[in-house]
Amino acid sequence: MEGLGTTGFWKIAEEDRDRLAIVDPDYQEISFGGLYDLVNRISHGLRALGLERGDHIATTLPNSIEQVALVMAAFQSGFYITTINWHLVGPEIAYILGNAESKVYVTSERFAKESRRALEESGLDPAHAFSIGEVEGFRPFSALVDGQPATRPDSLSAGSIMFYTSGTTGRPKGVRRALDPRHPDEVAAASGMLLLLFGVRPHDGHVEITQAPTYHTAVNNWTTMALNWGHPVVLMDKWTPEGALERIERYKVTYSHMVPTMFNRMLNLPEEVRKRYDVSSLRCMIHAAAPCPIETKWKMLDWWGDVIWEYYAATEGGGTIAPPEEWRKYPGTVGRPWPTSEVIVVDENGKELPAGQSGTIYMKMAGNSFEYYKAEEKTKESRLRDFFTVGDIGYFNDDGYLFLNDRANDMIIAGGVNIYPQEIEGVIQQHPKVQDVAVFGIPNKDMGEEIKCVIELVPGTEPSDAIREDIVAFYQDKMAKQKWPHSLDFTDDMPRDPNGKLYKRKLRDPYWEGHSGKIV
Repeated sequence: MEGLGTTGFWKIAEEDRDRLAIVDPDYQEISFGGLYDLVNRISHGLRALGLERGDHIATTLPNSIEQVALVMAAFQSGFYITTINWHLVGPEIAYILGNAESKVYVTSERFAKESRRALEESGLDPAHAFSIGEVEGFRPFSALVDGQPATRPDSLSAGSIMFYTSGTTGRPKGVRRALDPRHPDEVAAASGMLLLLFGVRPHDGHVEITQAPTYHTAVNNWTTMALNWGHPVVLMDKWTPEGALERIERYKVTYSHMVPTMFNRMLNLPEEVRKRYDVSSLRCMIHAAAPCPIETKWKMLDWWGDVIWEYYAATEGGGTIAPPEEWRKYPGTVGRPWPTSEVIVVDENGKELPAGQSGTIYMKMAGNSFEYYKAEEKTKESRLRDFFTVGDIGYFNDDGYLFLNDRANDMIIAGGVNIYPQEIEGVIQQHPKVQDVAVFGIPNKDMGEEIKCVIELVPGTEPSDAIREDIVAFYQDKMAKQKWPHSLDFTDDMPRDPNGKLYKRKLRDPYWEGHSGKIV
């Protein structure tokens, strides 16, 4: 694009084949030229199977060169692609394969058992099932790409990601957008425009690190946007805080997409470990996907400086943005709407609320429309005129900055008082022995609900009455009594996915069995 240098993965690869494209989790490297060749071979291989524009492919793959290459191949071939959460079990994967009418499925030997179950239950043609490594019933990935030309195919057409919502309320729904009629190179050249909101320009010495699984919307988008902007991508597989710091130093990483859980776990490292790594290359560390406790954010700003940006969005679209200097002025905000977005807060009747009053957040983004695939009612339920919601509750301050309270289905109503777990979690998270925390409502005959707190302690700390008493004393000094948890339990297996999303329903549901009235 004019003034930005060459943008778009394919044009950059044709101009500079030797430029580093990806460092995989095992530190293996591939250039733009090498990735270009692989992407083209995959495109030819998929076409040879008879796939046409608008057809769907799916993967259950770890962060890898092949995962990225399959996405890029779909993007130039006119296909939809779903990178499925590999934590799902066979029937759940099979549901997505069937619902999306997948024509091709690619998996890894790491997920062999559930992939086999998924293939059997989905009814997908085994001749169109491929695996990285050996999986019984799947053809080797080499059968898809070997012998195919490395040149770009004829009749190029823009494809699209089709992510599935997490399914915390019923079956997951595919977020499907109409395919872009423009040439894939034109789409690719413009795809990184979102990065400009954070001051990240094409080339410019940038290096991106992908720290969470690419089955997540933002993580996948950030990875492909980086390539379309000419930035090398450093892939992580099994994330560890020290592993991330080591790669940041080694590859002089400049930006990434993160979640607050990663911040918390980095901050739990001993100070001498944190000081061991040089993070001076960082320019823009962007976080979203989950609420960030205010104290956690302050600690990260003290450590990394004013390189931490926040935004609020969803798979369906977005959103708001909070540069570090604006967040410092309004701690806790998720910012103001993007230039191309509009955000409103409404009451239960859909009436827009004034500043300071909490309600349901609705958004819309220019040029962005979607439907939940094969879920017309779900699509209608999420709409208010041409706005959509994912059920978050929040408010604007007098200066137009958005603040989040919580998800509608996470709010606790105790004795008629609305309690927002996010605030309580943010306080308790600051205790030095707390690794992770979840707060939710459980049944109470008198109050309707009471506040339950579940805590995962830092490694090496054993649960005890003394630890419990210390944590209770810690939070009682920092928040009003009506927010104090009524009971506190410990767990060593907090149900979060690798991108930091907490599946609170897994903790909450057992308490609500046999009860009615809880929004889930």
